[in-house]
Amino acid sequence: MERPLERRNAVRTAVVWDAVQSVLDGGTRRVLDIGGGTGGLAVRVAALGHDVTVVDPSPDALAALGRRAHDEGVSDRVTGVQGDLGTLAEVAQDVDLVLCHGVLGLVDDAAAALAAIAGVLRPGGTLSLQVGQRHAAVLARAMAGHFAQARELLTATGGGATTERRFTAEELREQVAAAGLEVTAVHGVRVFTDLVPSSLLDLEPGASAALLELERAVADRPEYLTVASQLHVLAGLAAA
Repeated sequence: MERPLERRNAVRTAVVWDAVQSVLDGGTRRVLDIGGGTGGLAVRVAALGHDVTVVDPSPDALAALGRRAHDEGVSDRVTGVQGDLGTLAEVAQDVDLVLCHGVLGLVDDAAAALAAIAGVLRPGGTLSLQVGQRHAAVLARAMAGHFAQARELLTATGGGATTERRFTAEELREQVAAAGLEVTAVHGVRVFTDLVPSSLLDLEPGASAALLELERAVADRPEYLTVASQLHVLAGLAAA
């Protein structure tokens, strides 16, 4: 039986997983997962028959990745490497798909990070990029009564080891284009999910499934991007 937490997680990740799967259709791919940690996404990708390299700075996370891949029977298709965005060129080249989810907002130089990613993609390859969305973060802090924090986030452009940088959709498009990548899709992620009380999803029959379908329905509608908790972008490196 599916547990309440599993239902909520399925709603939170469905839009991104749908997009990733669309890129992976049609043959085995070489996939690089940056900051993939314990392999929540990497193992799912490997289970589809693709070869995945996970780059993460945490040896503990990589050890957990190895155990998860073994338990799911995909250890032959998952490789864990300790490193970060600064070491990508040493890890892989000519990658079909790069997954960079929840990482860009934590680095000091987003432009350099995107350039490094573009450098390991093969011509025609794809970047799957997921970041926090600034407008939703401002709204969340204001609704919680943290008005000063909300005001600071309106124009915040920094990031670092402890402070996550959020992006607007336009900022993300500009950053990605500056790295030589062409944006092919922008999705709003968790448009409603973070606003819906957990008790409703846990107790109301069919609520999780209905919410999931609603999230899918609005994910690519631009008018909802400003209230999405996160943004997901697919961007391609032009073929040679």
